[in-house]
Amino acid sequence: MFKGYTSNDNLLLPPCLGDFIPRNDPVRVVHRIIEQINLEELYRKYSTKGCSAYHPHMMFQILIYAYLRNIYSSRRIEEFCRNDIRFMWLTGNVTPDHNTINCFHSSRLKDVLKTVFATIVKFLVAEGFVSLDVAFTDGTKMEANANRYTFVWGKSIHTRISKIAE
Repeated sequence: MFKGYTSNDNLLLPPCLGDFIPRNDPVRVVHRIIEQINLEELYRKYSTKGCSAYHPHMMFQILIYAYLRNIYSSRRIEEFCRNDIRFMWLTGNVTPDHNTINCFHSSRLKDVLKTVFATIVKFLVAEGFVSLDVAFTDGTKMEANANRYTFVWGKSIHTRISKIAE
């Protein structure tokens, strides 16, 4: 009558977590881009003393992919690294804690982020993911707590245009 299930039983996963991720998934694009970026400038910020650190490519990959999915909290990124198959694939099934993620973002990336971002944009253009032929600016005004009169309704625009025309 019911399909059987056992939540306590060991599950033999495929030999690779990547088997669960489609070939055209954005996580694979992020992985491919970040792996090709030269992070030598970032490597210099690490010390050879003490406990070994997480690899900068891996840390940068999880940050970029998290931002791509609108995940900005280091605690939520840690949770996704523990529970989401795509993050587990990026990290090689290790889970950096939220302090490590936050420290990497705030101190390690501080001086190299602009350079790395420019490299990512150049790679995306070269691969055909984006084009720099035309640039658009969004001029949308949105209501904010700071000043409630910055939002303009469409009806009021038409009213003002008709008054100007008179």
